[in-house]
Amino acid sequence: MFERPKSGERAILVHLDLGRVSDPEEIEEFSDLALSAGAQSVAMVGGSRSHPDPRLFVGRGKSEEIRQQVEAEAAELVIFNHTLSPSQERNLEREFKCRVIDRTGLILDIFAQRARSFEGKLQVELAQLRHLSTRLVRGWTHLERQKGGIGLRGPGETQLETDRRLLNQRIEQIRKRLAKVEMQREQGRRSRAKADVPTVSLVGYTNAGKSTLFNTLVGSGVYAADQLFATLDPTLRRLQLKGEGAVVVADTVGFISKLPHDLVAAFKSTLQETTEASLLLHVIDVASHQREHCIAEVNDVLQQIGAHEIDQIEVYNKIDLQEGASSRLERDENGRIRRVWLSARSGEGVGLLRQALTEFFRRNHVQKGVRLQAGDGRLRSLLYNCSDVLADTGCDDGGWGMQVDMAELEFERLLKEVPELKGRLIG
Repeated sequence: MFERPKSGERAILVHLDLGRVSDPEEIEEFSDLALSAGAQSVAMVGGSRSHPDPRLFVGRGKSEEIRQQVEAEAAELVIFNHTLSPSQERNLEREFKCRVIDRTGLILDIFAQRARSFEGKLQVELAQLRHLSTRLVRGWTHLERQKGGIGLRGPGETQLETDRRLLNQRIEQIRKRLAKVEMQREQGRRSRAKADVPTVSLVGYTNAGKSTLFNTLVGSGVYAADQLFATLDPTLRRLQLKGEGAVVVADTVGFISKLPHDLVAAFKSTLQETTEASLLLHVIDVASHQREHCIAEVNDVLQQIGAHEIDQIEVYNKIDLQEGASSRLERDENGRIRRVWLSARSGEGVGLLRQALTEFFRRNHVQKGVRLQAGDGRLRSLLYNCSDVLADTGCDDGGWGMQVDMAELEFERLLKEVPELKGRLIG
């Protein structure tokens, strides 16, 4: 038994090939995760096994090798690129005499550093406490059972049981607070639904360029950086599409392989923006060698949260980093746009994405004839702003005859806002 150190950044990274040879980008991603968490990587230990060791995960020989590396490098932390059971984590800590965390704990630590909003901080804390609740066993000396004897007899509850009870109480408090925040989000969604404003949700692997694309598309100032999980908190902005009215674009948290289930559960209310979207823009890093793997991982998470049946357009981003790549649209056998190739950083091809969005929401369109009088200049200007004007002919009395094309929902909204338009319709 030992007292776990409370801090430490000098880390030994451990990655094993379990039944297969790992892709170099997988190991690079692990190193980037550790760097994002603030760890100073002093050594990388690799190896291969057909299956994990039940007690130490790595086996006795590899465990001794890591222990020697810890001593030689004066490491304060060992990070595994795998999911460890609570007993494996405790056994390894006894072997190495330092803190040991697995991939889940590493991702949770990054999320804790990056969360900015009240809701985001609550969601991360909930995921951390759920993760911690399985590890409150014999890991700390202060959790030993209370001793008997005069003046030492406790209330019949061990320190371990007390900590677990307090932890469960805190989890329940966070759940209640998140329920209130979720109600507020639900009210916002209802307001958008009532106003017939569709939502477009950006999804994708972490560091695929979602926030950069979001900023370029809607002219926002969301923080974007070349790092894993640069942004966590969801951001919503309006985007005006000519002839379609307004849509709401939502920038969401990035996904990653082996995304902790507790994290998916904790971010349920945030990810609900994705599950209730009218369209998903799946942002893909075209320059990544693991492109197909990342696509599969994102689709797997979408399956987990029940968003796999929502219409999806794949956005192949970062063409400026891929030799020979150029901006273009790709359609399926039915003529619908399925892929857009662009660069969010340079702006090349972003116009094609706007075209794809306009075309997607143009499915339910109406064409109307309008006869305007000479004093209807304001109404004529309004039609030019919110519709595609197919024809505009001047009349002898100074009025205009117009043929316009617009989304059906936008047309119905316009009739409510401008009642006099109904009397100007032809046919």
